[in-house]
Amino acid sequence: MTDTQVTGWSLYLVRCRRGTLYTGITTDVQRRFAEHQAGGPRAARYLRGKGPLQLVYTTSAGSKAQAAVLEYRVKRLSRSEKLQLIAGDESLLGLDGLAGR
Repeated sequence: MTDTQVTGWSLYLVRCRRGTLYTGITTDVQRRFAEHQAGGPRAARYLRGKGPLQLVYTTSAGSKAQAAVLEYRVKRLSRSEKLQLIAGDESLLGLDGLAGR
């Protein structure tokens, strides 16, 4: 499947047992979160053994390319900025014109 056929990419943040935050992108947040929770071969290596996990943030991200840019931006945020994002301050993302909002 090409990028043009896939729509509905999302960015998500997961909180681990010790409070660390993991950022990822996917077309199906619930499926991907279930994979992380299962801890199997499809889970992110970073998250294995760090449960229980909590899905704390999701947002629509447009195309795969737009989602990758958004993921990069979020990964560069400080922990306190990520917590602000989780609390609802999406101005940190600079979404104007990026994810079709």
